[in-house]
Amino acid sequence: MARSWDEAVGRAQERLAREPGMRAVGEGDGRGFALWDLVSCAEGELGERVEPEAIGPGEERRLRERLGESGREWPGGELYRRRYWLLDGDDREPVGTIAVDNWTRGPGQLAVSSLYLRPSARGRGLAAAALDRVYRAATAEGLPGYRLEAHWTWRRAVRYYLRRGLWTVSWKHAIGLARMPQLPPYRVQEEDGRLVLLVADRPSPDPGEADWTPLLAAGSEGGRLRLDETAAYRQTDGWVHGYARSTLALHLALAGRPLVRGPQWWAEAWRWADIGEPEGLAYRIPQFEVPRPTAEPRPAAEPRPDGASTL
Repeated sequence: MARSWDEAVGRAQERLAREPGMRAVGEGDGRGFALWDLVSCAEGELGERVEPEAIGPGEERRLRERLGESGREWPGGELYRRRYWLLDGDDREPVGTIAVDNWTRGPGQLAVSSLYLRPSARGRGLAAAALDRVYRAATAEGLPGYRLEAHWTWRRAVRYYLRRGLWTVSWKHAIGLARMPQLPPYRVQEEDGRLVLLVADRPSPDPGEADWTPLLAAGSEGGRLRLDETAAYRQTDGWVHGYARSTLALHLALAGRPLVRGPQWWAEAWRWADIGEPEGLAYRIPQFEVPRPTAEPRPAAEPRPDGASTL
């Protein structure tokens, strides 16, 4: 299966190289792509917007020093992923970047990274179109969609991916998000002070015509999370049953809602440090925000409603 998946990844990458609006990074172009990656990190982590063409040696050194490990340039990037320029219409000058690893992640998904658009190209659906192309290429080759990771502190990016309907499938090292054929379209809406996650029973190109079924509802009682399951949720299994809770948890965290149901749940939060119950995300958030070694894989205190530690 591993070889079959690797071959499917190669075919999917070739499909993407032929897509309008995308151009494979050619030989000798990797250095330019690395500068675009640096620009993306500078905006995401430092809040600095810099044009790739404006980065000279001194500015590059300054940014890489400030970014530390995340600003490190990795030579030979073509050895582990295929990189593409994103184009706007017939213009051959790049307006963004995206990359796909040479091997799969999770259950055989394409692994996406380096999705970035220069600010002047945003708001025109170019990033969404690129992700749709990746999804079509993956499923055309029999792969179950794609997966990507976003830093928790890059809230703008995390919110964007949730608006695109990606499901939360991991928070082990970063926020892992995926689009898979096995996962139906979903939406999260507020009802009577609660956030409700619904899935489409009858997917339709027009979301207004889909049949939406509520699975989970999250409210609060006494400053703590109350998570209610519907009968429809209890009848689900597989991917939807596993990822509905984590997906709703991420929506709650971004909205500043409680993630912990009580002391008993918080005492077990470390069990879901990779994915699972909302308490697992509350356990991870302080580590994402202030990385530090932990002597014991157990929480020391309950978090505030936004997931941060009370200590």
